[in-house]
Amino acid sequence: QVQLVESGGGLVQPGDSLRLSCAASGRTFGSYAMGWFRQAPGKEREFVSAISASGPSTYYADSVKGRFTISRDSADDTVYLQMNSLKPEDTAVYYCAQSKTTWATRLVDFASWGQGTQVTVSS
Repeated sequence: QVQLVESGGGLVQPGDSLRLSCAASGRTFGSYAMGWFRQAPGKEREFVSAISASGPSTYYADSVKGRFTISRDSADDTVYLQMNSLKPEDTAVYYCAQSKTTWATRLVDFASWGQGTQVTVSS
């Protein structure tokens, strides 16, 4: 079983940047795809971005494409989400997740979840 711990959330103004981190432990990090999801109040959890087990393949929701970048560092078992040009509609709790396979983008394909980190974008 993997443990995932997110960090890096906070309160920022529109147009600012944040970098979220997700530290993994307890399961072979490099064998599975990793993803970021988010959940705003009163809304369902939605897909944000994913990165393949080996790292070269990435995928983004249309709402964040061109603004967010996902990456992973196998040296310290960490996945990152660089978020630029943040908008108020990006406000949500952001969750890191590990999939059951080497590539995944659907919520149901992710087996392990972190506790989430709050991102608030407001002027």
